[in-house]
Amino acid sequence: MLPTSGALLEMKPPAVPCWRLLLALLVLQSLPVLAHGGLPETSNVTVRRGHDEDLLVGATFGAVVTRDHGQTWNWICPEAMGVGSWRPERYHWMQGGDIIAASGNALVRSRDGGCTWETHPFFKDKGATSLDKHPTDERFLYLATGKYASPNGVYRSDDGGETWVPTPLQREDVVFTALRVAPSDPRRLYVTGQTTSAPLLFRSDDGGQSWTELPQSLPQLTRPYDLFLMEVSEASPDVLWARVSAQGYSYVLKSEDGGATLSPVLKVADVIYGMEASADGRTVWVATPVRLYRSQNGKAFTVLPLPSGNSCARREGNVLYGCGSSWVHEWALARSSDEGTTWQPLFGLHDIQAPQLCPAGTPTRDVCTPLWPQLAQTLGLSSAPDGGVPPSPDAGTSEQPEQPPASPRDGCSAATGLVPSALLLFALALARQTRRRPDPNP
Repeated sequence: MLPTSGALLEMKPPAVPCWRLLLALLVLQSLPVLAHGGLPETSNVTVRRGHDEDLLVGATFGAVVTRDHGQTWNWICPEAMGVGSWRPERYHWMQGGDIIAASGNALVRSRDGGCTWETHPFFKDKGATSLDKHPTDERFLYLATGKYASPNGVYRSDDGGETWVPTPLQREDVVFTALRVAPSDPRRLYVTGQTTSAPLLFRSDDGGQSWTELPQSLPQLTRPYDLFLMEVSEASPDVLWARVSAQGYSYVLKSEDGGATLSPVLKVADVIYGMEASADGRTVWVATPVRLYRSQNGKAFTVLPLPSGNSCARREGNVLYGCGSSWVHEWALARSSDEGTTWQPLFGLHDIQAPQLCPAGTPTRDVCTPLWPQLAQTLGLSSAPDGGVPPSPDAGTSEQPEQPPASPRDGCSAATGLVPSALLLFALALARQTRRRPDPNP
């Protein structure tokens, strides 16, 4: 078992250059609040199976998509997707081209690469919290629901999500939070849930035909809540990771016995957003709103210098994709070939363009285009259809592009259009990085 990170919390994070910190503060001080809420940031990454030129990045303001290896990035507003203020934990971009996601409320799907979206009638307002797919056969999908004060369950589709049938796991007293299919044995399924009094873990060894309930007392923690399954190892169906909250801290829990027991391997005074693991399970990344943590070969977690201010991690083969914060270190998405030690930026928020990738008559084009000026103002861009800003050198281009003439929104004056509340958020994030809170249970 990896050691807990009590000592890690006392570590000082890598210093942020003063000019970069000052720039971030100046920008954040005058940034208008988005209708979708909060500081504009990326939150998850999806690569289309078999087509690495196609990437979709979930964000606090909807999503951005590229179909050309990251040369151009176009906005998809949440209104066009039908998710509203809900934010999918993850998207699935199928090899055939469909994009499907459980939004937390409904099951949404696009059949044309993100231009037109539909809500599955069976899961409309049903609390669709988590979706996962068979590792090799995309016909088989599983979905969990987690609507409060309502019966919830786990459902299975054998036709790529067109139709769904309930599995035997249906409960009126459980809110299901996350579901995962074991990559090395797709008959093995796990789902976490929460009752009013205890966190629960369920396991199926036969593709959802039967389930075993695995209560989690977690004796090391005081009043744990919000148990959330994060990953199942590609190397073994018996190895999995989850997160849980207790006494003002967040913990990463690991099981090596098929979920019978969960033990803490990381403790942080922050919110854990997600995690990723290498194919052999020897390297693990954990993402919080401000930092990315890494453990290699069973050693204690350490904080990576980048990203900072925002993070996520998604591995595709030997490539690790990571979210970052353009407000702090210029890029919003990058990739790494050395497990996060160094990063190659793919794009920054200033590279996002209006939803011109989709043809007229589609929701993404028609609904999002009138909303583009507000997002463009928030990001300090021109509200022209192409964003008015060429890709920057650190976002995947090889040469410095010629800069357009300065406009009233360029240069230092752009800060006047760039969220008072975000300034407080940023200050709190810095405080979390530099100050360890006392453990209420030493």
